[in-house]
Amino acid sequence: MNNETSERIDVPNIVSEEECQFFIENGYLVVPDLLTDKEIEEIRGDAVTLARGEYNCDGIDPVPETVTDQQAIGRILCIHQPHYVSETIEKYVKHPKICGILSQITAAHLPFWDGSVKCMQSMLFVKPPNFQGQAWHQDEIYIPTRDRSLIGAWIAMDDATIDNGCLWVLPGSHRQGYLYPQRNHENPDEFDFAQESFGFDESDEIPVEVEAGTLVFFNGYLLHRSRKNRGDTFRRVLVNHYCNSWSLLPWSIQEGERPADADRRCIVPVSGVDPYAWKGYDEPPKRISSRFCKAIEELPPMTEGGE
Repeated sequence: MNNETSERIDVPNIVSEEECQFFIENGYLVVPDLLTDKEIEEIRGDAVTLARGEYNCDGIDPVPETVTDQQAIGRILCIHQPHYVSETIEKYVKHPKICGILSQITAAHLPFWDGSVKCMQSMLFVKPPNFQGQAWHQDEIYIPTRDRSLIGAWIAMDDATIDNGCLWVLPGSHRQGYLYPQRNHENPDEFDFAQESFGFDESDEIPVEVEAGTLVFFNGYLLHRSRKNRGDTFRRVLVNHYCNSWSLLPWSIQEGERPADADRRCIVPVSGVDPYAWKGYDEPPKRISSRFCKAIEELPPMTEGGE
């Protein structure tokens, strides 16, 4: 065993010092027009490929040829870890402009951080009309880091509006590094089945309405939510999660490990160095999973003749 790091991944600086400081203070940053129309269309096309079950993987079954693309994708709230099976999604996990911004802001609150970042999760939200959103939550509850560096990179694949269920954030709610308790909510018509965070004043929440091609970056402690899609368009989003590469990733604790040294290695380095490259990497499983909500349960069965 040695302590050698990986070869350095160089990415461009994209945002200004003022924008970095805005992220540190507010816990989120909106960067318009980061991806081109052509790039957004590529992700949309891959979403259809995933929805049709055309990747050789567990977790989603192929649909009959008679089922239209619109029918196939119109039944999906969210697919977890599509980058495990899709080279297209993995390409956007490692997109140089996105990772350039990540190298500037992910752990900008740490004085000696060198810009190194790794990815551990991707989530493809389709959220068709009438599908539910997510109640208040903090991503750090689900993906713990050791230095408060968890960050989401939220790629708007469609214009996201209040009407179709855009992101809402509570600026500054990340600052104390406090994880709020969670409970079951009593509003299944508005939110999916995940629990809600509670115990804070939500009166200062703001909507983050953006156009397709915009990136929204947000800290893992930032309180955020989205409401039901009450519009007549999809609200498609690819959101990938990253953290400082120097932080261990105690996502789960296996036999013989302690919380202090648990470190999951099914990751993708995207900027700077991986100081733990000597540990090796876990091969991602050929498996994806889905998030469900009330709207999905209420859809009629899909047959070979359509819905």
